[in-house]
Amino acid sequence: MPKVRIKLNSVDIEMLNQICNSIKEMADSAGVAMSGPIPLPTKKLKITTRKSPCGDGTATFDNYEMRIHKRLIDLPANEKILHQIMRMKIPKSVNIKIEMKD
Repeated sequence: MPKVRIKLNSVDIEMLNQICNSIKEMADSAGVAMSGPIPLPTKKLKITTRKSPCGDGTATFDNYEMRIHKRLIDLPANEKILHQIMRMKIPKSVNIKIEMKD
């Protein structure tokens, strides 16, 4: 039976968890066995810059970090659930990718 793999990633972990919970509720209401959401490793992007605007002066630095959180969900290929997921409103901060697997 073909499966659907849903990959979600976002900078905002609260929004990501809300989307995962709503997909889980859809699968439970349809009676479909769902595996996930599986948390994947968080990607950390770090940037270190000088505090001084001209580059001269004391050697003080600012550290900035952006974390990209990822989740993985596997579902059986069911038209009813896929239509609900496609119609679901997903915020711009959450990226979603749906793949068909055999």
